[in-house]
Amino acid sequence: MNVLVKSATIVDPKSDFHNQTVDILIKKGLISQISKGIQNPKNYKEIKLDGLHVSQGWFDSSVSFGEPGFEERETIENGLKTAAYSGFTSVAVNSNTNPVIDSYADISFLKSKSANHAVNLLPIGALTKRSVGIDLAEMYDMTSAGAVAFYDYQKPIENPNLMKVALQYASNFGGLVCSFPQESKITGLGVMNENITSTSLGLKGNPALAEELQIARDLFILEYTEGKLHIPTISTAKSAELIRAAKLKKLDVTCSVAIHNLMFTDDNLISFETNFKVLPPLRTRTDIDALIDALKDGTIDMVTSDHNPLDIEHKKIEFDYATYGTIGLESAFGALNSIFTIKKTIELLTKGKERFKVKNAPIAVGNEANLALFNPNEIYRFSSENIISTSKNSMFLDQELKGIVHGIISNNQLILK
Repeated sequence: MNVLVKSATIVDPKSDFHNQTVDILIKKGLISQISKGIQNPKNYKEIKLDGLHVSQGWFDSSVSFGEPGFEERETIENGLKTAAYSGFTSVAVNSNTNPVIDSYADISFLKSKSANHAVNLLPIGALTKRSVGIDLAEMYDMTSAGAVAFYDYQKPIENPNLMKVALQYASNFGGLVCSFPQESKITGLGVMNENITSTSLGLKGNPALAEELQIARDLFILEYTEGKLHIPTISTAKSAELIRAAKLKKLDVTCSVAIHNLMFTDDNLISFETNFKVLPPLRTRTDIDALIDALKDGTIDMVTSDHNPLDIEHKKIEFDYATYGTIGLESAFGALNSIFTIKKTIELLTKGKERFKVKNAPIAVGNEANLALFNPNEIYRFSSENIISTSKNSMFLDQELKGIVHGIISNNQLILK
């Protein structure tokens, strides 16, 4: 693939060309020249777009596709296409399929299905067999096949000894253990944040305490085992405080927050719109402010779309019985860019790479072209026309977002809308 990118502003603090508007010449997938006024040498394809910016390709640490087993929700092929059109060059894919991804063969299947695609699919294997929380899955074998972490998606590990053994075992080969922050016995049948809003709506509440207890437990176990832990999608102010204190103690812990938990509160559930039913639930404005502060000071390491496609049968039903989840890849950049500066937005979309074994090379001559192409300034209203996913369960519908994505250059391929 040979491409000449014209008049693009580079957003990459690690690059010598950060904040400069330049041309980028790419030959056979490698950056061969960066300067102003590059002449097209051999009629290469030119990319020239209004307000064009480029950065390192983005990474999402928690994406769900349907395949295998739930192809009606999303296939791997269309899921990776959605990621590419949304600016992501690498996505870590959860194990919540049918069957659950919990073996060497399952990881190999995902790697095979995604081979030769512009977007790198990084499989997350189940932490326990069939994600039922009883016996550890084949963690070492899955690592050999290409798994980057281990996680029972949105299922807490209730047995503390099992979490202890998982952290100890994974430390032998540098495995990353993920633990969903929820104490199920506290959560009970709660379907939204426990607050005055849940009381007024007559819905059972899921208190912040349930998340915070589980995080406190896991951090104690982490300190004991000296393992390596990632806590996905925290949602409360106290959770951020607990992780901040753990980092001061030099524990090997990282965490993420879902982008929708930075934009919406439990007040959005007043209309009983099931697209707003997510796990962890939408919390309060106080929690959002604390999470944003924690992102700014580095306590929270990364953001995720927590993209979870669900067919209409799982959403167009009574709120209590609707399945948790929203899609988010397509709206991720526009939502984040509405909250933070463009520099911080790009930082948050690339920061988690090292933790999940993703290459993180700056935009420089001689490096592989791994780029997101976007315009950070265009304001638009997100609609169904912006959805590329097979499933349409987005809580961002009709929201005003800032910034559009044109596509990516990755793995010697150009993907443009």
